Amino acid sequence: KPGEQKHPKEPPSLQCMHLAVVACGDRLEETLIMLKSAVLFSNRRLCFHIFAEDSLKPEFEKKLKEWPSSYTKKFESNLYPITFSVGNAQEWKKLFKPCAAQRLFLPVILKDVDSLLYVDTDVLFLRPIDDIWHLLREFNSTQLAAMAPEHEIPKIGWYSRFARHPYYGTTGVNSGVMLMNLTRIRSTQFKNSLIPGGLTWEEMLYPLYQKYKNYITWGDQDLLNIIFYFNPECLYVFPCQWNYRPDHCMYGSNCRGAEEEGVSILHGNRGVYHDDKQPTFKALYEVIRDFPFEDNLFQSLYYPLQSKFLDTVHTLCGRIPQVFLKQIEKTMKKVYENRVIVYLGANHRY
Repeated sequence: KPGEQKHPKEPPSLQCMHLAVVACGDRLEETLIMLKSAVLFSNRRLCFHIFAEDSLKPEFEKKLKEWPSSYTKKFESNLYPITFSVGNAQEWKKLFKPCAAQRLFLPVILKDVDSLLYVDTDVLFLRPIDDIWHLLREFNSTQLAAMAPEHEIPKIGWYSRFARHPYYGTTGVNSGVMLMNLTRIRSTQFKNSLIPGGLTWEEMLYPLYQKYKNYITWGDQDLLNIIFYFNPECLYVFPCQWNYRPDHCMYGSNCRGAEEEGVSILHGNRGVYHDDKQPTFKALYEVIRDFPFEDNLFQSLYYPLQSKFLDTVHTLCGRIPQVFLKQIEKTMKKVYENRVIVYLGANHRY
């Protein structure tokens, strides 16, 4: 239009939202449900970066191709082997859970990707990824990654009670949902406890592991806590509703952001999708797993979820169903409205 300002095109690496996950062992289904939740609600195109054991790769390719074309056109997927650029590969593989340490090497491997959201396999998106992706704009000039606190209350937090190594802040941070500006990570010299000067990300990883390996419990997450203990100015801390775990409700509700806005990203750690310890988490997982792609979201996802939640009211997490339902209801209304507008636009001439 005359007088309209032209905006430069985004670099190719920024034209979609990059989502990375590492899957080993029996995590195939969990990973696919996570990717499904991402595709169901997100608006902008997604680029999946799936790091998987060789035995899982054919299954990933097969299952993703089975999704309806109306959804497969919303993403592209890239599969990678499990690789570690420095140190002993077998040591890295055994660190905490199989292959979990792979996430430490994402800045090194994905050299052409500017920014990335990493999530664990046991994560579910209850609103568009677009919304957490926008937090990249809130980084100041020194921040290059974002994570949520490991706990909200220091006196019952794990790090504040038991950690034998340095950790970020008063309760540490949880690495299950991690937003990263990879370009900044690759170009930064990090302060550390190894040498007086700075080290690059790749230079630092293995020596840091060697120094603290007898003191760490949670593997790669502990290493990230150590890194950001020495470089606190590099971390943006987002609130607990972006990484909502059983700890936020099983001892009583302690995530104020979720109480006010609803859960944005659900993190079912402790295996709660697959046992009966936290039926509220399991209900969400099963409803998203069983949702037929082309069905009505309210009829085949929201209403079954409400029904399942009625069976969980006897639990501490189940007593606050609105926390789990608020964002997902809001998101589904937007998806529904967008589809109605697109439909009307295609069928009416004004």
